Amino acid sequence: MCVLTFVPKGEQNFILTNNRDEATARPKAIPPQAYQIGNTDVFMPKDALAGGTWIATSDNFTLCLLNGAFENHKHQPPYRQSRGTIIPAFFEKQNLNAFLEDFLFEGIENFTLIVIEHQSKLVLTEIRWDGERLFVAEKDAQMSHIWSSATLYNAQVRHEREQWFEQLLHQYPAGISADVLLDFHQNGGNGDIQNDMRMNRNNTLMTQCIMQIVRQENGVEYQYVDFV
Repeated sequence: MCVLTFVPKGEQNFILTNNRDEATARPKAIPPQAYQIGNTDVFMPKDALAGGTWIATSDNFTLCLLNGAFENHKHQPPYRQSRGTIIPAFFEKQNLNAFLEDFLFEGIENFTLIVIEHQSKLVLTEIRWDGERLFVAEKDAQMSHIWSSATLYNAQVRHEREQWFEQLLHQYPAGISADVLLDFHQNGGNGDIQNDMRMNRNNTLMTQCIMQIVRQENGVEYQYVDFV
């Protein structure tokens, strides 16, 4: 839930790759499988402790949630509900506007939610909740993007990761592959294990898994790499 890259592949297709950086004291996540939420079939991993998720995909939408909004914030529990409930709540609606109008954001810890609509064309929306206000921005869905959690990574590290990602894309002017992106999420960085793409902070906080969703003309492919 803590670093995410998006690479478009035409009008409706894309590669989405996410590293979940989590406390090692938290139970191992349940690997992705199909669930029914409302009337929608959703493919997602689950948090074994709270039962929610940080990344999920259906026929029409793919979502990923990162902890934190713009900058690191002070953790002030208790919160009304877990951030892991946000994505399932979206799939109950299956409509971005309805979700934004009906969902009660107050009482939930800061987050960034990326929503990809992939029906007739790609629509990429970034939603940030800073604990007080909601910020919604449509991003260019025909450009590549990277997000890193503001909770775990300061502005300098986030900028450095953006540079790594940009340099990687420039190495593949004809188009980057899912395998190269997966390798970047496992091995990218400058040797600083605390802030490399696959990170480890004294074995108490580390990249626990990587999930990649590849949407293409002939269907959807998934990669799930578990490190615990």
